[in-house]
Amino acid sequence: MSVFRGNSDNGELKATQEDSETREATETREASPTASSPTASSPTASSPTASAMRRTLARARDGKSLDRDEATILLQARGEDLTTLLSYASRTRDAGLAAANRPNVITYSRKVFIPLTRLCRDRCGYCTFATVPHRLHSLYLEPDEVLAIAREGASMGCKEALFTLGDKPEDRWHQAREWLDAHGYDDTLSYVRAMAIRVLEETGLLPHLNPGVLSWQDFQRLKPVAPSMGMMLETTARRLFSDKGGPHFGSPDKDPAVRLRVLEDAGRCNVPFTTGILIGIGETLAERAESIFAIRKVAREYGGIQEVIVQNFRAKPDTKMRDVPDAELDDLAATIAVTRVVLGAKARIQAPPNLVGAQYDLILRAGIDDWGGVSPLTPDHVNPERPWPDIDELAARTAAAGFTLRERLTVYPPYIREPWLDPRLARHVEALADPATGLAADGAMPRGLPWQEPDGGWGQWAEAGRTDLHVTIDTTGRTHDRRDDFAEVYGDWNEIAERTVVRPPGHAPRPAAQTAPAVLAAPAVLAVGEVASALRQAERDALALTDTQALALLSADGPDLEALAGIADALRRETMGDDVTYVVTRNINFTNVCYTGCRFCAFAQRRTDADAYTLSLQQIGDRAAEAWDAGATEVCMQGGIHPDLPGTAYFEIASEVKRRCPDLHVHAFSPMEVVNGASRTGLPIREWLIRAKEAGVGSLPGTAAEILDDDVRWVLTKGKLPASVWIEVITTAHELGLRTSSTMMYGHVDTPAHWVGHLRVIRSIQERTGGFTEFVLLPFIHENAPIYLAGLARPGPTRRENRAVHAVSRLLLHEAIDSIQCSWVKLGDEGCRDVLRGGVNDLGGTLMEETISRMAGADHGSYKTISQLRAIAEPLGRPMRQRTTTYGEVPEERRAAAAATDGVCASVRSPLPVLSP
Repeated sequence: MSVFRGNSDNGELKATQEDSETREATETREASPTASSPTASSPTASSPTASAMRRTLARARDGKSLDRDEATILLQARGEDLTTLLSYASRTRDAGLAAANRPNVITYSRKVFIPLTRLCRDRCGYCTFATVPHRLHSLYLEPDEVLAIAREGASMGCKEALFTLGDKPEDRWHQAREWLDAHGYDDTLSYVRAMAIRVLEETGLLPHLNPGVLSWQDFQRLKPVAPSMGMMLETTARRLFSDKGGPHFGSPDKDPAVRLRVLEDAGRCNVPFTTGILIGIGETLAERAESIFAIRKVAREYGGIQEVIVQNFRAKPDTKMRDVPDAELDDLAATIAVTRVVLGAKARIQAPPNLVGAQYDLILRAGIDDWGGVSPLTPDHVNPERPWPDIDELAARTAAAGFTLRERLTVYPPYIREPWLDPRLARHVEALADPATGLAADGAMPRGLPWQEPDGGWGQWAEAGRTDLHVTIDTTGRTHDRRDDFAEVYGDWNEIAERTVVRPPGHAPRPAAQTAPAVLAAPAVLAVGEVASALRQAERDALALTDTQALALLSADGPDLEALAGIADALRRETMGDDVTYVVTRNINFTNVCYTGCRFCAFAQRRTDADAYTLSLQQIGDRAAEAWDAGATEVCMQGGIHPDLPGTAYFEIASEVKRRCPDLHVHAFSPMEVVNGASRTGLPIREWLIRAKEAGVGSLPGTAAEILDDDVRWVLTKGKLPASVWIEVITTAHELGLRTSSTMMYGHVDTPAHWVGHLRVIRSIQERTGGFTEFVLLPFIHENAPIYLAGLARPGPTRRENRAVHAVSRLLLHEAIDSIQCSWVKLGDEGCRDVLRGGVNDLGGTLMEETISRMAGADHGSYKTISQLRAIAEPLGRPMRQRTTTYGEVPEERRAAAAATDGVCASVRSPLPVLSP
């Protein structure tokens, strides 16, 4: 990390140490008009033979899937070959328009351009939009200026407010930081969010946000205020970023890997996203083809790319690339056509009409179906020398080519639904959309509408759906083995399959040619005596085990496995004694409506699915009161990420439980829920956790961890929080005095190396904060898990693996986390006895209602009475002891109440016996 200091000469924040030389070299080139300018290397490739061109055109004609080499050949089509290519692209486009029920309709968006700030931390060689503070009369548009533009645009019938700005200017310019501080904003994105809300409420225009590189958390913050967002990929050619003299050199946000991650995070967060390529900036044709295929991959995997822009470079005065030739329009047409053929009929492809001269017909024949945003009011601030065409002229040019021009909204019709459109924006979009087509309604004029929490809070919600699922899951079971949107909510399963070749942490990705459908967690071949050596080390000093030795132990079998279990159990006895502990608790899953897209989760449902439900606040309180009467010391509350969930709902839920049962410990809200609540309220994570603690939350479940390695996480889940964010939430909670559990779900698409890496991360957090109460191992339940039904995950861990990983967890967490807990819901009675002999000291809780694992196919019931828990431990000759959430002593009154009910309230007891295999 760099340490920044202010520069009194120009206001720029300069990096010290390793960044200084690079920045100074860049600044010298920018300052000197005689400095060497980056030149765009010719995008020519070795000319294809006539036969190669004919063969590739024939494949395009026949609808065959093209590879990158074939796309590179077609990018060179000219003359008759180009005419032929355009005809194939047009045919593909026309088929897509017909399938979308808009034959011969070309769209555009009537917009205003809001240049919120022209400051930027990047230094792109072709950009005339970004500038320096002393050239601006105001560093940021003031709120009144933003609203003046939006109001005038609304009066002219515009529907879109395009927010364009530089990337994180406060990281480069101290003046930007000072402006934000003076106006009460933590960062530029906070100001973007605030202005988007003002525009929605006061004008009714729909914000489309182009703030540059965004993180997963940024998307969570901004999704509720904008129906769509965008960022040009531009190119995947890394050398244009890394090589001195390249157009993106010195621009941290132009790293292709970073920009591809933004596209993926947009898809993970269900944000309708606009992206595209910029041609003629020095990329080769092969690199251009690679960029198109990279966009296709993201579009297929996540389904969130709503449109792709193919934009041609135009040189601008006063830039380093002012002398670079413009991209030719035939080159643009060929690139559009190849993009259409590669992306297919469903893709929406756009070319800016102010950059094509008079060649409208050529560009339409190339396969576009959209002209992008056109403003009757504001200039194109990125290309100010190229005015927008008059909309009537654009309509006439489009009609001359045989098409009808129709206005659309900033969000495309397929995305005007859950989970893509946040409920807080639904009324704003519905006010402007034609209900039949999803395009802009004829004659619709924007008007301001309130932007607020849905329905005013959880307290106004009525119960909905199958609210008895917590009981009937043990009798009638689930209605279907999968939710109705199985084919789309998780992304494209074929693209996901490419990610399932999960590599151990720290290993380079394998070449594409070596990909395979899946990798099962089979242990590597071990050297003779390697397990024995690791066992000796574990017995001498478990804390000194290396990762390699831990992996060897995870492969232990037969006598070696028995020896491993014995060593782990000796450490358990030394640390925790022989008591088997448990807590009398009730799970309250207040809703299972969720669109996050976790591919391992069989609990989540759409609101219209037969098994979907949402509890009212009254029902939540009633269930907590029942738990208290049954002797519970804790309720564990988690739920799906319901799209209508108010950000304050979590506070209301905790407060209701504490109102009804003041002495009941509230163990609630996973890190994913914390981030969801923070993004919906606009509060920083720390402030949100403080509010939750004030509302009555006593500790957090450390779920949503799965495997703390993003290579695995992005296979397991489409949109759940990255590992770094999970760690941030957990460590922040610990700093605030909120203790948490820690978990690991294993045995799906991971390998033992990931288990070791996960344990190392958990231990490192505990050594810093001391906030974990326990470590809970959660074997993957496969039966109804979407990723298993799609054929991409194995059917959970084996019995041998369960024993080994519980024992190794005891060893690797020794003297850090004392309590190792097993899951009776997932392991069953005999599986629990296995691991209780190998390092485990805790059986978890009575639960009273365990729906999540039961929906996934676990068949060990949804509750355990104290007697049933005791029956697990009795054959081992170990005593049982009731505990609190934080492993304290349970008051006598609570123990007596629990004994009277056997730790389970009457309302959840199944009228029929729960059968265990």
